[in-house]
Amino acid sequence: MAGDRIDRVLAAALPDMSRSRCKALIEQGRVTADGRTIVDASYRVKRAEVLTMAPDAPVDPVPKGQDIPLEVLFEDAHLIVINKPAGLVVHPAAGNADGTLVNALIAHCGDSLSGIGGVRRPGIVHRLDKETSGVMIAAKTDAAHRGLATLFETHDIDRAYMALVRGRPATSRGTIDARIGRDNRDRKRMTVLEHGGRHAVTHYRLKEAFGEATSLLRCTLETGRTHQIRVHLSHVGHPVIGDPTYGRMRRKRLARMSDAAAEAIAAFPRQALHAFRLGFVHPITGETLGFEADLPADMAELIRTMRSSVEI
Repeated sequence: MAGDRIDRVLAAALPDMSRSRCKALIEQGRVTADGRTIVDASYRVKRAEVLTMAPDAPVDPVPKGQDIPLEVLFEDAHLIVINKPAGLVVHPAAGNADGTLVNALIAHCGDSLSGIGGVRRPGIVHRLDKETSGVMIAAKTDAAHRGLATLFETHDIDRAYMALVRGRPATSRGTIDARIGRDNRDRKRMTVLEHGGRHAVTHYRLKEAFGEATSLLRCTLETGRTHQIRVHLSHVGHPVIGDPTYGRMRRKRLARMSDAAAEAIAAFPRQALHAFRLGFVHPITGETLGFEADLPADMAELIRTMRSSVEI
């Protein structure tokens, strides 16, 4: 098999493993050829080369509770509302087998959460991206899960976000009505589509402008598509600061900033997006509830830097 692709060679030698699984392990740096780590699945093997694979340990299909601190905004017998910090993954998935919000909720809520909404994501009715902070709700009973799921499906949820973006919108208020679907060139990305995809509407309001270079926007959702705010704002030329997928920094946007502001933006480690408000009617009690979470420290500090660095 000398000269053949390494993923094909491994799949042939290991009949219990698919080629796609072999490719994933290669890209994770778990395969070596004569002691050299190979990360390119198209690498061509050489005659007499010794290949070594270190596959992942088997993952328990049922998440375990872990003592991860939670900032609880509200809790009763039916549901729990938390302020999720940036960096916390919502539910176990490839690359994040544990250390997630689900693991924290299982430890906090106990057996009441077991299996609600699915074994791998019990209690979860919506999600925030790993690096997006803010208010989230989880169900503790099947009845609450069904009721909350219906609210999200019918868009009967009051959701508002704060986003630090590049540039300054031409108007203080606006609506972005553009369909969103998978990018055909990169299936991990979402994009605005003229045809296909799903209907998506985002409303924004300018809260504060820092010269012409950056702005703080309040965004509300009519729909809840994957990466909706990030995709929509990027589409209209105002991507979220720090967004690694949709927010590539342009030098011309930094031209009117002080060095301190430009450096702070370049160093910001995540998308500057915070789900600051969540309001809904309690699916069991019928009570109207609303919760807000202050901007996290990193976004508040970035705003302070922008305010003090605007060049008049």
